[in-house]
Amino acid sequence: MTQQEILRCVDHTLLSQTATWADIREICDDGARYGVASVCIPPCYVRQAAGYLGGRVPVCTVVGFPNGNSTTAAKLFEAREAIRDGASEIDMVTNLGWLRDGDFAQVEKEIRALKDACGERILKVIIETCLLTREEKMEMCRIVTAAGADFIKTSTGFSTAGATFEDIELFARHVGPGVRIKAAGGISSLADGERFLQLGASRLGTSRIVKLVKG
Repeated sequence: MTQQEILRCVDHTLLSQTATWADIREICDDGARYGVASVCIPPCYVRQAAGYLGGRVPVCTVVGFPNGNSTTAAKLFEAREAIRDGASEIDMVTNLGWLRDGDFAQVEKEIRALKDACGERILKVIIETCLLTREEKMEMCRIVTAAGADFIKTSTGFSTAGATFEDIELFARHVGPGVRIKAAGGISSLADGERFLQLGASRLGTSRIVKLVKG
């Protein structure tokens, strides 16, 4: 796999609490220069970034981030505002409390509502794998598939761990047709990125790969 093939799968990410517009502008410039899949940035910069990029790179942002336990109404408001501001892709965080309660129907209902709000735009569902059992990860594969989301995503990058090869292998075995996989959190080398893609991921959420390519 070539370096450019890997870069085309990267969601070039900056979600730091202290990110300034100058930082985001650099992410946008690098994303356009290196031909990444999207730039994933905080919601407050979506309108500014979309105007600055002018369609050169899709803009991705986050909803219910990083804990996932805001109300469905709040997540819907965030998603709709982001779309109005120019976001092409939404990465939402799952409500893990509902999952732990066994309220799978409510988890699915929320994801389905977010997908309805996104329409043709891409919805990725972050399930925070480091906090889940194997059985809960498998259940989330089923729920994300049933709800019609476009991607299942491993991690926010703000919890105790990020993507693992084992989780991507598990996702690849248990998601339904049409659901793609995003590995995110802790991806620190081109070799790791390539391995995640070989195992079944089609997106990589990372801030480091473009930096490595830049040298």
